[in-house]
Amino acid sequence: MAEVLADSSILIDLATSDPVWSPWSRQKLLEARLAGPVLINQIVYAECLMAFRRSGQTMLEDESIITRRDLPWRAAEIAAGACADYRQRGGTRETILPDFLIGAHAEVEGLTLLTRDPRRIRAAFPGVEVITPGAA
Repeated sequence: MAEVLADSSILIDLATSDPVWSPWSRQKLLEARLAGPVLINQIVYAECLMAFRRSGQTMLEDESIITRRDLPWRAAEIAAGACADYRQRGGTRETILPDFLIGAHAEVEGLTLLTRDPRRIRAAFPGVEVITPGAA
């Protein structure tokens, strides 16, 4: 398995002990970790930080579980293009969505993305492999 970039949805499930999604997210995170490094970038970190602080958990600080990887500069350029395409398709958000930065990071580095919400990723980055509920 390629290196896996964990999306914030997965980590927030764990921090909040989401009754519906936490078991699935925990299992997929464990499977990914057993196969290789599980990464987060600054965007995922920022999106998750409040949930982890509220729960008192420190998973985002534990390098044995999660490895930090900086967002590549090229990913920012690709995310801007994805945002422009999104706006042309009728998207209403004017600022770059975190999903575009996360998806662009996965695309640039050839990472598999572990996420519960692949909708924007699949539309903007069809070549990015995703691990998501319902995927084989």
